[in-house]
Amino acid sequence: MPLALWALTISAFAVGTTEFVIVGLLPTIAADLGVSTPSAGLLVSLYALGVTIGAPVLTAMADRVPRKTLLLLLLALFTIGNAYAAFAPDYNSLVAARFITGLAHGVFFAIASTIATNLVEPEKERWSPKRKARPLRWCSLA
Repeated sequence: MPLALWALTISAFAVGTTEFVIVGLLPTIAADLGVSTPSAGLLVSLYALGVTIGAPVLTAMADRVPRKTLLLLLLALFTIGNAYAAFAPDYNSLVAARFITGLAHGVFFAIASTIATNLVEPEKERWSPKRKARPLRWCSLA
């Protein structure tokens, strides 16, 4: 497997983990920041809002940016947002950090999956493009 594909895999794991790991930490975060657990739960919702807003807006804004450059910029935004979250002094700072980190999430997966598909040699693909699209077609009908 190409080294770039390993890098994309590890990056996707990091981005995906950031989305879900906070759920198990909500009571601890709430106690540490002096907010209620439902208020801490907004950190999950606001991350999702960042993903929802970021994916179409950043995709439209980055139309002419080369994919590799865009991927690196998204990972930089993701890293900055997580570093800011790690040292957030209060609840509002953590909310902002989670939202910023969420902005990169949707676009990252769109670009990373496109790059990953291009890295796999056609003769090593197990499924034809038509066969790959079939599950997506059925999911959209459901």
